Amino acid sequence: MRTIDHALSASGIASQRFIRQLHFGPSLAEQGLGARRALLQASLHADEIPPMLVAQHLRRRLTELEAQGRLRGEVVLLPACNPIGLSQQVWGRMQGRFELASGQNFNRLYPDLAEAAAAQVQLGDDAAANLRALRSALHAALDAQPARTALQQLRAQLLRLAIDADVVLDMHCDNDAVLHLYAAPQQAAQAQQLGDCIGSPLALLAEESGDFPYDEACSMVWRRLRERLGERVPYACFASTLEFRGETEVSHALAEQDAEALIRFLALQGFIDDAAQAPDPTCSLRPLAGCMHVHAPHAGVVVFGDTLGREVKAGQAIGELIDPVSGESTPLCSPVDGLHFARELQRWAQAGQSVAKVAGMEALRSGKLLSA
Repeated sequence: MRTIDHALSASGIASQRFIRQLHFGPSLAEQGLGARRALLQASLHADEIPPMLVAQHLRRRLTELEAQGRLRGEVVLLPACNPIGLSQQVWGRMQGRFELASGQNFNRLYPDLAEAAAAQVQLGDDAAANLRALRSALHAALDAQPARTALQQLRAQLLRLAIDADVVLDMHCDNDAVLHLYAAPQQAAQAQQLGDCIGSPLALLAEESGDFPYDEACSMVWRRLRERLGERVPYACFASTLEFRGETEVSHALAEQDAEALIRFLALQGFIDDAAQAPDPTCSLRPLAGCMHVHAPHAGVVVFGDTLGREVKAGQAIGELIDPVSGESTPLCSPVDGLHFARELQRWAQAGQSVAKVAGMEALRSGKLLSA
């Protein structure tokens, strides 16, 4: 294992923040032609803790596999990829989703490099040479982006590692949820395999969810390059956001299970010398635009039933909302047939607040599809 610490130079006076990168297996330079990289990063939203424990179990397993000589490509692990968010505490509570200085979500507003990169490249008939030229152009386009603030530097370094990656797994968790993942519809086969490996009942697919989150900056830049340069541009990077259940589900048993599942996926993707067999298909692929919210019609105490992780019918109650002053109780009902896969951890809701999500089969929404 090689350890690289990438400093964020804009951290501030008399302080330093850095991103620790753990590199396993042969580097891209050591591999030569056909070099491959998988990048796995934990807790871009720094207050989402379960991925960091998964990363610790991955560190142990990748160290073992490297010692056994079983790594066929480079696997880069960022065990805690957001040092800015990890340092943000307000009144004793970690604030890891938004940068306090700017108010921006750490997982939004990554630069779209396609137009600038496409202007630098002329493709030929050699697919490998085309890929090298495209990645070089993407690096040049990224280097031309401003990186004055710590947040800009964080985004740039995470994206720089991903430009040369064939697989990018961005590990998060939800408030209170079952395992699920996000991916692009053009890469549905890999999303299916990943979902089946990790035991996720649900994969949500969208070309663009709005505000350019990290996984889309990694994967959909290749679609945008294809739109500009034609079909000789490959879909060179499979990127997915993984939601490892809810915020409180932090245990060694779950983290070890999840790490082993990711090792199995990496083996199937050719990064590990292993006779892993593809699992039976169990993950349901559904449109992100079919993910419907359950909203609170008034303020009150939220009391959920036991439907999390289950298929529900349109109009079926998944809980109730109680006004503690009037005593009024209102059922909280699913707007569609679908899988009740996520809900808010806080059991108090303001009027109009989304308190749960149900994934239907039909795309019913448009515009920005992710929460803030």
